[in-house]
Amino acid sequence: MKQVTRVLIFLVILVIGCGAWFKTELTQLYYTVRLFDEDVIVSNFSNMKQMAPTKTVRRSGEVYRFGEHHRLLPTYFTYNDRYVDTGRWLKETNTTAMIVLKGNDISYEEYFLGTGEFDYRISWSVAKSFLSAIFGVAVEEGLIADLNDPVTDYVPDLVGSGYEGVSIKNILQMSSGIYFNEDYSDFFSDINRMGRILALGGSFDEFASTLTRYRDQGTYMHYVSMDTHVLGMVLRAATGREFIDYFREKLWSKLKTEGDAIFVTDSMGEPMVLGGLNLLTRDYLRLGKLYRDNGRLDGEQIIPEQWIENSITPDEPHLMPGPRDSAKTHFGYGYQWWIPEHADEEFMAIGIYGQYIYINRKADVVIVKNSADRRFMENNYESMDYAVAAFRQIAHSLADNTVTN
Repeated sequence: MKQVTRVLIFLVILVIGCGAWFKTELTQLYYTVRLFDEDVIVSNFSNMKQMAPTKTVRRSGEVYRFGEHHRLLPTYFTYNDRYVDTGRWLKETNTTAMIVLKGNDISYEEYFLGTGEFDYRISWSVAKSFLSAIFGVAVEEGLIADLNDPVTDYVPDLVGSGYEGVSIKNILQMSSGIYFNEDYSDFFSDINRMGRILALGGSFDEFASTLTRYRDQGTYMHYVSMDTHVLGMVLRAATGREFIDYFREKLWSKLKTEGDAIFVTDSMGEPMVLGGLNLLTRDYLRLGKLYRDNGRLDGEQIIPEQWIENSITPDEPHLMPGPRDSAKTHFGYGYQWWIPEHADEEFMAIGIYGQYIYINRKADVVIVKNSADRRFMENNYESMDYAVAAFRQIAHSLADNTVTN
């Protein structure tokens, strides 16, 4: 009995010791496992700084102030020849914030589910479009000579991986041919394996080097979040600078933001450029306005105009909007931007669980929607089609400058 007691005491001490030693990792793992649970998802999406390592990009300079010309949203929009109640849609998609910009004036701004205007909100894949913006600056500066160059010219650590020989352009367009399971509901999927690296420690750079290729590059659009991380690796190599520093200088210090930018990082301190950006909703709106206005703000060209046009122009059959070979959605794809079917000067940044920046140049409208929509992926991402229908109706309702009810 004494021997058994000693063993039990030793095991208790060991468990307590391990718990103390790995307290941070265990806490992060707990938050990761519960990140999308119904009772905490809204709070989690506005409090990522408490759940993972982060780096902050401080705002600087003057703040760009939007005007205000408040209007009511359309009561209904149509989807597949059915009327959909706008208020019900906002509720059923667990909307936490929505802002509509017409010209330079905010026409609608509301916050929901107990959140407020100064809450930070996780971007998820909307961050990819921010990465694309400063990538274009590096191309304009000649730091990245040719988009047809293989990424391994810049990142030799990827030699021997599935990325060896894959062109920068094909990675920009999610056409790398890399095998990647992005099913958030599958515990063993690649995206969830990546999440556990985030929680327990590890390097996204190393994770990228483990991926393999299963298709010819440039022939099929398959969404691979790690492709965007590889673009971040290329950007670091090409500029010779930390991503945070380049992001601050080339975009954040020029965008006249209201708040800081907060990036979730891996345990090596590398920002999660594929989806770890946290901003105020109005600062998402500022990027949308910048792209609507061809990369210019108050007379300064921040993002090259030609880069923006290339970013929102699918140039291969497998990237075009419309039905494609086993594609989950009918959206087209550019350089980390989405183009809806039947687009009329429209393009979008989209993140999982219902994060949107919708840009409609013809209507001079930008719409930002943040959500905690746990049904986002149902029916082959039909929620994205609903969102486009709603956004188009809102943009149309602003065309005649009358109040719609």
